Amino acid sequence: MSEKILQIDPSCDDDYDTASLDFDEAVSRILTTIEAIDAEETVQVHDSFDRILATPINSAINVPGHINSAVDGYAVSSDSMEDGGVVSLAVVGSSFAGRPFDGDFGKGKAVRIMTGAVVPDGADLVVMQENANRQDDIVTIDDRTKPGDNVRAAGEDIKIGDVVLAAGQRIGPAELGLIASLGIQEVNVKRQAKVAFVSSGDELKGVGETLNPGEIYDSNRYTLYGMLKRLNVDVIDLGVVVDEKDAVRAALSEGAERADMVITSGGVSVGEADYIKEILQEIGEVKFWKVAMKPGRPLAFGKIRDAFFFGLPGNPVSVMVTFYQFVQPALLKLMGGNPDKFITVKARAGNLLKKRPGRMEFQRGYLSTAEDGELTVSTDADQGSGILSSMSRANCFIVLPIDSGRVAEGEWVTVQPFHGVI
Repeated sequence: MSEKILQIDPSCDDDYDTASLDFDEAVSRILTTIEAIDAEETVQVHDSFDRILATPINSAINVPGHINSAVDGYAVSSDSMEDGGVVSLAVVGSSFAGRPFDGDFGKGKAVRIMTGAVVPDGADLVVMQENANRQDDIVTIDDRTKPGDNVRAAGEDIKIGDVVLAAGQRIGPAELGLIASLGIQEVNVKRQAKVAFVSSGDELKGVGETLNPGEIYDSNRYTLYGMLKRLNVDVIDLGVVVDEKDAVRAALSEGAERADMVITSGGVSVGEADYIKEILQEIGEVKFWKVAMKPGRPLAFGKIRDAFFFGLPGNPVSVMVTFYQFVQPALLKLMGGNPDKFITVKARAGNLLKKRPGRMEFQRGYLSTAEDGELTVSTDADQGSGILSSMSRANCFIVLPIDSGRVAEGEWVTVQPFHGVI
């Protein structure tokens, strides 16, 4: 009798799956597909914080607008120092920030000056007050200070016509102050992206509800809400949808009608009640639905009419990993920003890292500086994709390439710090 072999489909526990897309290829397909929102709006400077610039910011003024002092001291003409050595000069007035000296200045004279104050016409150096000896209205200095010392030129920071901020740049605290320093009241920014999100599953209950056997509280919507709010998008919470095709179809259709992007968590696996992929094929298009990564292989990406779609896995850690690696850069591009690659560093593994070749892995780790000054990273004890607390304890992802196996303690690994990612 011949031996029978059970034919089964690849599962999330398998490392190799020919149907899974390479990680880098998945990112490339997403960013190639995503198109930036065209709509713009003009807002007051205060309201532009954390928005994406639609047009460049050009300077109409010099910053600083005048030649000014870099220190507290005495403004002097180098003509007064032409004989070298020690000289005594008459102090003929003062120049303060906002109150420049307007008297008679020339050879043999000095002006008491404060940091940021206008340097008088004819002065070409400022002697630090620590290098000067003043008695009444006479100040004695030596020739250690040379022409140009402690003097800041007009336009030293920004010149008239300079492109100060490029289109696509996010306005943070420094950019907000920079725009204000140019006297600009209004800026053109991209319209905020509208993102609808929904959780899928009969087992999910909202916070405050009573759990029945087999039910769990829905954490993914709260995690998604937090991650989306950090990107300053207009969030549309569609709640929890039960595992029924009509209900799932209605939720996806509503999301596509109201938003630029629709995100689901759960329902993209291969279970009997996982309808996301099937419905997406009916009312939209699927670009891909599996990626060779861990956690987060069951990931769907496509479109529903004019809205982009991400179907994230149901496990909480998988939701966060796939959001940061795929959804976040897609949203940055959608909003007209620059989806820069994440900053990575090299660190020594603080413990054995278990892995099998076949999938790119994002293990949660804690990055720290060892006594010898080298960076070291250790993994959380439990790397299960359902252990959300492991994300709270971690401060980085340890990025292990698809072809790598287990990593011995002390070996160098690539680390993606949460700062700049999350």
